[in-house]
Amino acid sequence: MKILMLAPEPFFQPRGTPISVYFRLKALSDLGHSVDLVTYPRGADVPFPGLTIKRVPNLPGINPSKIGPSFVKLPLDAQIFFSAFGKLVRNRYDLIFSHEEAAFLGVLLGKMFRTPHLYDMHSSLPQQLDNFNFSRSSLLKSAFLRMERRILKGSRSVIVICRDLLDYVRGLGFGEKAVFLENILDFNDFDPAPPGPEAIASARREISAYGEKIVLYTGNFESYQGVPLLIESFGRMKERAILLIVGGSKTDHDPARKRAAELGFADRIVLVEKVPPQRVPVYIGLSDVLVSPRVSGTNTPLKIYAYLKSGKPIVATDLWTNSQVLTEEIAVLAPPEPEKFGAALDFALISEEARRRARAGAEMAAREYTYPRYQEKITEAIERAARR
Repeated sequence: MKILMLAPEPFFQPRGTPISVYFRLKALSDLGHSVDLVTYPRGADVPFPGLTIKRVPNLPGINPSKIGPSFVKLPLDAQIFFSAFGKLVRNRYDLIFSHEEAAFLGVLLGKMFRTPHLYDMHSSLPQQLDNFNFSRSSLLKSAFLRMERRILKGSRSVIVICRDLLDYVRGLGFGEKAVFLENILDFNDFDPAPPGPEAIASARREISAYGEKIVLYTGNFESYQGVPLLIESFGRMKERAILLIVGGSKTDHDPARKRAAELGFADRIVLVEKVPPQRVPVYIGLSDVLVSPRVSGTNTPLKIYAYLKSGKPIVATDLWTNSQVLTEEIAVLAPPEPEKFGAALDFALISEEARRRARAGAEMAAREYTYPRYQEKITEAIERAARR
């Protein structure tokens, strides 16, 4: 197929939705499809066969890099619309494939040019207003919900990335269009030369000079991620260990470092600014326990799938964002309370039961989270959209 894809985010950058877009493009390329991608001005080019990237012009004073909804994105989204319109005038496409809020543009363009539309629903648009503390306006939420219904109605098929979104789409009456495609892939799956034991051991010695065990968090510092909960919980642990946080910027790190000092473990926290995705497997490999301390939201964190594949014990908050994938059979779940989450970290560090659960999680991931399965699901989504 010849596909026109609309992605309203900086692509490529190593974070949430751009990572999902990256693996959608890889799968489509490997399956033999050609894709014209229209996206924001910032980001690194990706040389997939059959892919061409059209970046809309950069506008002075506009930085679209902030995660979540933003009025700053509106002029860039308008440019995506006109750029995509021009491409549809000049070319014939079999499918329009849109991500996030660009699906509203994709549905409109699909009607104008009689081209099937596929909506890649990374999250619910009204829920984003709460998750990112963008607005509590009931009028704005109502407008977002109406827009989302129109997108779902106007799309031939809808990719949903977690069980919560699947239930949500079914509840709105569009379940027959939904294809459940979890974001199971990570860069380590395709690394021709993954980090070996020596590289991992060397990196571990730099962080844990005296052989202390290491608890790892990877990700950004958005409020829903629960980094403050993790800091408070670590301060209440009884086991001595090192807390390694990979992600964020120096500005993000300063409050975490200050609070760690107040709780008495300034010498046992290591903060590493955001690294390329290819580097993350090194940190996972050198760690003893992996954490997902999310405190809000309903989407499954991308990191969960890489964590499971590693075979390392996982500690996560016992909230739907985590528990729709993680269970007590494959992870250690705890309420989002410092005392109880800290006790769960202790348990994961010393317990053979936690290691048994980790092995069970790795076995499940090896069975279910495979690239061929991913390709099958994305093929189902595009064939369902293109079917007349």
